[in-house]
Amino acid sequence: MEGAVLCAANHAPLTPISFLERAALVYPDRPAIIAGEVTRTWRESRDRCLRLAAALASLGIRRHDVVAVFAQNIPAMYELHFGIPMAGGVICTLNSRLDAAMAAVLLRHSESKLIFVDLALLPIALQTLTLISQSGASPPTLILISELLHDDEIKPLTPPQNPQSHHHDYEHLIARSPAAGDESIRWPEDENEPIALNYTSGTTSRPKGVIYSHRGAYLNTLAAVLLNDMVSNPVYLWTVPMFHCNGWCMAWGVAAQGGTNVCLRRVTAGAIFAAVSRHGVTHMGGAPTVLNIIVNATADEQRLLISSPETRKTKKITVMTGGAPPPPPVLHKMEEQGFLVIHSYGLTETYGPATVCTWKPEWDTLSPEDRAKIKSRQGLHHHGLIVDVKNPTTMHTVPNDGVTMGEVMFRGNTVMSGYYKDTAATTESLAGGWFRSGDLAVRHEDGYIKILDRSKDIIISGGENISTIEVEAVVFGHPAVEEAAVVGRPDEYWGETPCAFVKVRDGWVGKKKVEEEVMEYCRGRLPRYMVPRTVVVVEEGLPKTATGKVQKFELRARAKAMGSLPPPVTATAMVKKTAGSKRSKL
Repeated sequence: MEGAVLCAANHAPLTPISFLERAALVYPDRPAIIAGEVTRTWRESRDRCLRLAAALASLGIRRHDVVAVFAQNIPAMYELHFGIPMAGGVICTLNSRLDAAMAAVLLRHSESKLIFVDLALLPIALQTLTLISQSGASPPTLILISELLHDDEIKPLTPPQNPQSHHHDYEHLIARSPAAGDESIRWPEDENEPIALNYTSGTTSRPKGVIYSHRGAYLNTLAAVLLNDMVSNPVYLWTVPMFHCNGWCMAWGVAAQGGTNVCLRRVTAGAIFAAVSRHGVTHMGGAPTVLNIIVNATADEQRLLISSPETRKTKKITVMTGGAPPPPPVLHKMEEQGFLVIHSYGLTETYGPATVCTWKPEWDTLSPEDRAKIKSRQGLHHHGLIVDVKNPTTMHTVPNDGVTMGEVMFRGNTVMSGYYKDTAATTESLAGGWFRSGDLAVRHEDGYIKILDRSKDIIISGGENISTIEVEAVVFGHPAVEEAAVVGRPDEYWGETPCAFVKVRDGWVGKKKVEEEVMEYCRGRLPRYMVPRTVVVVEEGLPKTATGKVQKFELRARAKAMGSLPPPVTATAMVKKTAGSKRSKL
């Protein structure tokens, strides 16, 4: 239109860095981070991030260089979400549960220049750097984060001398960096520049690094704030791993609302209820595992929660959950305890949660069972994109009949920029102008979607995506196994866990039962959450089609027919069993 111009006065690249700038300006003395006895204001946090950005520049980090972080939910992990982008770098948060082999694969693929390592994870990190060196590649420089959050379960470690890497200390790096001003921030020249690299899984063959842009992260952060019903000055308890889609973009979202981040290294019932009581937590999130932790808490662990039933009705703690739909009994008990559960769905490729089962007032009068059925649906998209359920061949939208299945697809401003170093996979996943999730769903009469299956056979266990192909590859490695297939089995605690069906080689004689041997074999070669909790020997062999393809739908039916696995024996369970006799010494 004549007269319209685009210039510095009316256009600036969108970036989450601006959320920190505003929080420090509007709420300079409000607590930004609380961890144990440590409290830092937004003014202090901004200053530390500026110093961190300057230090990264002095270490040679340039625009678009990848900087990895291998840490749990500690203050440094939060600061790095701003400090790295402020230096122009791309933050790559690695799953803190990875083993050395998987971490080495991802670090080599990402070509990270530096890696910030949580002291609690140092042994694995050092093994990782050794593996990278042995492969002939140059390992990233290691920067050690020494804070422990007064966790008595973690013994102080002295970092051994590692000839493959120079060591720096996180706090020393910040302390010796000169006081930095606004000029030290490398603002993105284009809002479509990368801000984060997130891996979908630690696969050993074809890692998929999902690229986030400054623009997408900014817009998805605002959408996440709205999805969480988050008003100004929230108190957010970190029960979502910050390595997972940058904490579902809430690492930036809390700053956008001038909130307070309450960091937890270990997510336990006692820690959750203590934080709620001590800090006045208003929001939190997590996989169904977190909900199970809450509802199965002992009376002693719950005693610090708001005691008045009337108060619990008017002052609820908002909990966003994703992954497997929460069971009705869990939802009902959560409501009784004073928690409001919001069910969402998304993928790494959509910056985390992309749809939400938005609640309607007319549903308040329904029975608890009917309310739970509605909440189990994945709902509709947030403000940053559009969701549809389409026939993947014709690309026609399926009817809203609750029966016809199609593939869940997204398009919009908060869909990934692409897969790092994988043009073919990017082209395939974005074919037809839609991101194809690979998940199968139906649309109900009101348009809300409900996912029925995963076309790629991904198992979601405690919020973690597990590739059955990866687990099968390890199971096949056991000398007793002739055939193997892995599917998900219902699990009361984790939602679902890997279940391996195996055919044993003729004449095999082992020291233990095959089931025990296979699980023990996997424990030494896979992260704990990927190890099958169930191994079934199939004498007649695995069911196959005429072309020799394993019929996994039949195996899933068998696994489901076995029933849900009971929760693992935990310290909490032991306390319950011994209550009334004598106090357990844990």
